Amino acid sequence: MIRERLKIWLIIAVLTICGTTCFASCSSNDDNTTKQSNITNIADKVWTFSQNHPNGFTLDIRTMTEPTEGIAVSFAATQNSHSCVPSVASELSSSMRDLLNKVVHHVLQHEGYIGGWYNSQDGLYYFDSTKLFPENDLKGAIQFGKENEQHSIFILSTLTNIPLNGKVAEIIEHGTILIGTTGDYRPLSFCQPDGVYWGFDIEVATEIANRLGVNIEFKKTSWPTLAADVLTEPQIFDLAIGGITITDTRRKTMLMSDGYLANGKTILCRASEADRYKSLTDINKPEVTVMVNPGGLNEKFANDNLTHANIMIHPKNEEIPTLIAEGVADVMITEITEAPYYVQTDSRLAAPLLNTPFTHGEIGVLMQKGQEDLLQMVNNVISNMKKDGSLRKLHEKYGLVYAYK
Repeated sequence: MIRERLKIWLIIAVLTICGTTCFASCSSNDDNTTKQSNITNIADKVWTFSQNHPNGFTLDIRTMTEPTEGIAVSFAATQNSHSCVPSVASELSSSMRDLLNKVVHHVLQHEGYIGGWYNSQDGLYYFDSTKLFPENDLKGAIQFGKENEQHSIFILSTLTNIPLNGKVAEIIEHGTILIGTTGDYRPLSFCQPDGVYWGFDIEVATEIANRLGVNIEFKKTSWPTLAADVLTEPQIFDLAIGGITITDTRRKTMLMSDGYLANGKTILCRASEADRYKSLTDINKPEVTVMVNPGGLNEKFANDNLTHANIMIHPKNEEIPTLIAEGVADVMITEITEAPYYVQTDSRLAAPLLNTPFTHGEIGVLMQKGQEDLLQMVNNVISNMKKDGSLRKLHEKYGLVYAYK
């Protein structure tokens, strides 16, 4: 009797185990089928989305929306995954589906983002599983890009492509951006006796360094040697800043950023003689001594427009206002960006033609040609500072005229 009961229990146990195994196997198959169906559905949505965004996109497949911020970097695992152009096939073939499914599967296992773009040269759409970095982590994005053998990374908010063999990547790898500046142009760029730099342009330079996530080191240059210092090889610095006027002549041999500060030629004179100078004609006389610093646009303007005046060259720009106040010379040719500072700090000085400058221009950042990726980053910083109001606040801080909407 006992033996018969044991046989019955043994049979029940075996049947239970077999049933459980069969159920588990069926459940696993069902799960795989569901996952594959999910991947296929997502792939179909991505394919449809790509047809309406041939210029490229980064898509969050969890929400089917495009993120507007971040740095997109592709994974090597999905490199060269492509499907044919919709004019050839409006729907995915089995081979194309396998490739896109592969990308979607990787996306689901990793970051959740997919990138795509249409290559007009070969008529193919390319898709990549993508990792998104915060925009203040350029270093991390570049490192990941190099590890995944990418050629570039992409900043979503500014639509900026950063090559991994370019100047920006070089600066970030170095960890410091080298910035050339004269340090003699208050209130834009001035070097104190202790070596500390301050000024409007110094703060713009600091914002550029912060955007790149690197330290900043200033290198001394001068107006007579500025162009040569920018163009020298090996480079002395990565870019130059500090009251540098944007001109066609400079743009022929170098790169210049968008403008971020309006400027124009004007004069400084003694306050007691302010009524004496009402126009350029009043200055262009033999009895008037005009003092300028050498090598820059101030000297050029004086030579071109003040042919009858007595022109005196003084090597240190920052010393000229005091020399004017003391009577060593009568007039200083300067900019509307510089003149207000000296009028405010020295009551002996005046700028009677401040509101009617002789020329009109803008200040920009100067750098070597071939550094277009760095130029784009600098322009992005300038654009963002205009949009978020920080550039206007900087103008107000230094008493400068804000000329941008």
